[in-house]
Amino acid sequence: MVVARRLFSNDDFRHHYSMMKLVLTLIAAIAFIASPIATHAAQTSGRDITVNVERDGNAFVVSTELTVAANVDEVWAVLTDFDHMAQILSNVDASQIANRDGNKFEVIQKSHANAGLLRISLDSVRQVELSPKQEIRSHLLKGDLKSSDFTTRVADEGGVIKITVHGKFVAGGLSASAITPESVESQTRRQYQELREEILRR
Repeated sequence: MVVARRLFSNDDFRHHYSMMKLVLTLIAAIAFIASPIATHAAQTSGRDITVNVERDGNAFVVSTELTVAANVDEVWAVLTDFDHMAQILSNVDASQIANRDGNKFEVIQKSHANAGLLRISLDSVRQVELSPKQEIRSHLLKGDLKSSDFTTRVADEGGVIKITVHGKFVAGGLSASAITPESVESQTRRQYQELREEILRR
């Protein structure tokens, strides 16, 4: 009888699984740099969305900027539509607002990643505080990261809305070394391109 050789050791599997969970949790936790005169082609592909990621040990500092040819109301409506984020972002399966107290509330989300035939699910709870049509502050309460704090700002620059985000997350465990600035940059750019597409669609 021929016995099939195992493709992955248990350690390899755990390492790959942890890497995917950490990267996807970041995408769920991050809340949003590009020239105001970017071309339509660049905006369609997302090439004009600037993402800068700096790493210091297990801590990652992320800064992002993009512009949208829309008005403040249209942009704000999408960025704060947490109850329908699963229909906007391709990696979010469920999202809902809970415990609302005016402009302060919690966002409970379930996200996913696909690694070959393996589907990985993750949960996160964030506290969100709004300064209407100007700023969104997000703080991770529970999840696979040690911490995550981000601030998103919206500014009208004369017919074009500029969205900027700056924040920091800290990964935990030995698998934190598997997260690279390049993977964070790529996933972040994809997320904000999807958000912009939804703004323009509406």
